[in-house]
This record gives sequence, C-alpha cells and structure tokens, in this order.
Amino acid sequence: MLHENFIKINDYLWEAPKSLRNEMRVPARVYISEDMKKDTEEEAFQQLINLTTLPGIVKYSLAMPDIHTGYASPIGGVAALDAKEGVISPGLCGYDINCGMRLLKSNYTLEEIRPQLDKIASKIQREIPSGLGKGRGQSMKFSLTDIDKILAGGAQWLVEQGYGEKEDLDNCEANGRLEWAQVKAVSLLAKQRGQDQVGTLGSGNHFLEIQKVAEIFDEETAKIFGLFPNQVVIMIHTGSRGLGHQVCTDYLKLMVEAMNRYGIKVPDRELACVPFTSQEGQDYFGAMAGAANFAWANRQLITYFIKKVWKETFGQQAQLTSLYDVAHNIIKREKYSIGGEEKELLVHRKGATRAFPPNHLEISEKYKLSGQPVLIPGSMGTSSYILKGVATGEQSFYSTCHGSGRIMSRHAAIRVLDPYEIVNNTRKKGIIVKVWSLKGLTEEAPQAYKNIDEVVGVVHKAGLSLKVAKLIPLAVIKGE
Repeated sequence: MLHENFIKINDYLWEAPKSLRNEMRVPARVYISEDMKKDTEEEAFQQLINLTTLPGIVKYSLAMPDIHTGYASPIGGVAALDAKEGVISPGLCGYDINCGMRLLKSNYTLEEIRPQLDKIASKIQREIPSGLGKGRGQSMKFSLTDIDKILAGGAQWLVEQGYGEKEDLDNCEANGRLEWAQVKAVSLLAKQRGQDQVGTLGSGNHFLEIQKVAEIFDEETAKIFGLFPNQVVIMIHTGSRGLGHQVCTDYLKLMVEAMNRYGIKVPDRELACVPFTSQEGQDYFGAMAGAANFAWANRQLITYFIKKVWKETFGQQAQLTSLYDVAHNIIKREKYSIGGEEKELLVHRKGATRAFPPNHLEISEKYKLSGQPVLIPGSMGTSSYILKGVATGEQSFYSTCHGSGRIMSRHAAIRVLDPYEIVNNTRKKGIIVKVWSLKGLTEEAPQAYKNIDEVVGVVHKAGLSLKVAKLIPLAVIKGE
C-alpha cells in the first residue's frame, strides 16, 4: 500500500522520501494522524507524490489532513515552485478558482433571533440565487463590459458601485482584488458564463450557514476578532462559478499542447504545466487572477443581499460586519527563505487555506497582533472553526486545511444514502435545512466527509494554525 511508504516524522506529519521514485525532485509530506492516514484513498497519496515531479518545486509537496483525490492534484494539496525556474499548473489550483470562505458577524445572540430564525433562513434562500434557476426571481445579469470591470476590479469595483462598504474590503484577502489580473487573457466563453453568476451560490459543496459561536478557545484573539459566546454569524462558501471553471478548462487544454515545446513531461495529463515566465504561464496567471477577482465579487454581492435581508428583518440599525474572506483554491507569489536565501515562490494551494502569522506584511493592521483569521467549514450539519495563523505555520508555506475532506464520492453518497434520513437527522439536531435539491443534499451528507474535529485537531497540534472558536450550524442553506 502506497501510504505505508510515508515515514512518521511526528504524530501529525509523515514523509515519503525522495528516493521512493526516480522522478521525484523532493519528498512528499502529509499532515495527518495515523488513523486518518489509513483511511485516505491510495490515489490521493499517488497524486501527492506526482506533485514532487514538477520542475522548480522546492522543499516538498504537501497535503493537509483533509486530503482526498482530486483532478491531477489531491484536494488539500500545496506546492511551492521557484518563480524564476519553476512552472505554473492550472490543475494545482483547480477548476473552482478562488473557491473560498467569508464570515459575517452579527451583534445578536441566538436567544435574541431564535423566533425569526426560520423566517430569515427562508428569506436568504429566496434572495440568493443558486445559479441553477432557483432563488431571487432571476440572477442579476451583467454586461460583458461590466464583467471586464469585475475581472479587473474584483470586490473593489462592486463596492464602488454601492454594493458594500470599505470594511468589507479591509477584511478580505488582497482587499478583494489581485492587481495583476489580465482581462484579455480570459476567454469570451468564460466571460459569457459569468454574466449571470455574480451573486449566486452554485451547487456542490457550496453553502450559506447561519451559525452560533459555541465555544471559544482563545479569548484574547476572539476579542480582537469580535467574537463572543452564542453570537450569531453567517458563513458563505462559494467561488468563481462557471467563469473560473472555463478559465481552468481553457488553459489546461493550452498547456497540454504547449508542454512538448518546453520539454516538460508530467505523470498525469491534468497536471499539465508550463514555465511560469513563459507567455502561456503569464497569460494563465493573469486569467487566474481575473477569476479570483470574480469570486471575491461573487461573495461581495452575496454579502450585500444577505445584509439587505438582515436589515429588513431586524431593522436598519441591525449590522452584519465581515470578519474575513479568504481563498482556498489559488496561486500566489510569496517570499520565503530557502536554504538561507530569500526567494519568490509561486505557492499553489488547492483545497488549502492561507494562514499568515502576526505581523505578516500581507494582513491588515487590524490583525497584525493576532494573525490572520482562518475560516474552516465542516460538512453539512457539523461544526465549523475559526482559527488564526501562527509563525510555526511557515513549515507548510503558511497553509492549513480548508474543510473536513471527502471520504465518499458524490456518486457513492447518492447510491447509498437516503436524503430524507439526512434531512430528518439534521432537523433532529435542531438545524433548519433549506435546500432546492435532495440530490445535492445527499452528495454533501456528513457521512461523506471526515470528522472536522479531527482534521482541525491535526492542524492545531501540528502548529499550522491555532483554534480560536468553534461554530455550530443553526440553519443550512444550499443551492441545487
């Protein structure tokens, strides 16, 4: 079994040595407990080892404890490549570019909103389109000119149009905009797919949840984050929708054809890549940034409509403020010390959350002392977590888990699980469920995922990020 080739470094870190395969350029590492390692798919370990073959990769390929099989790269995978000598790979960012999390905080406790909970969950479900024909009368349709402005300006452009406040941007990774986006590098088909998808939730594992702060582990940091016991918060999980998917599709095809010209061979076609400094590499990086901006705009417009519902329900004085917004499918240029020399690296994160420590240059002044807020969702009906970035996270290029991680495919879940039983079990826990499709509900059943408490326990004990608060769901709102 392939997982047996991973040698124990400590209770939460395992390594497959570079000597395991001739084509490996660096070792492969996975942060995981021994029991979880035994239960992880062999194919996911193979994909992690495949990452070690990428030209320019430094130190090691990495996987978080929520590792599971993805396209080419494992979900939960991280790889840092030399920005001068390495490659860029769309498959190691994924099809849902800048799929990520946003958390909104209220000033209310559960007791104060309980009588309105079902009503507000229904209103939010009606107000936020799934993007598949359900929700607010119809999705907003943006002109191609406006889509270009979103690709270039991200959430910032929407706020300038009146769809939000400056604090939304202050509490967002990159202030909601990557400045190197190249609008011309995004295909017309991708732009057309995105025209009616800004402000939409989508399907799959995307969701909105009304939650409460159930437990606080770090009172000092919770105070900085503005969290308190029984506080009602709203978690948003979605990404770049069809636009991001098309960007990945376009550039995977282009890179498969281009690799021969650059003399690059990879063990999996979906891991197609080109030198970062090449024209194709720069075009993809610019298109990826545009799709990331689109995703931040998407979450920003969803935020705007949730705030609208909130004020309609509780009055104009009722506020929802953003704690943070962070991507977990993205490629960024970051600087690290490698062999005593500072190098610019191209950090690919696919199903892995950035977790910068206190005083890092790329986090806002508000969080300089605490470290970056890290938002980790659980599976439907289970706990979610808020963590913080710490200095010891440098071992993983300041990356941590992004969720609980699948242990059952969507097809398997549909085949063996009963959607009505899932709904009943969730409601028995006192959780309101709002869903347009029972099929979608079955695919995302808690039984299809790893235990979120165990996943977060690994990254906490390994020092990748530290627990601040635990959240439990009050109402789950899903698309189709």
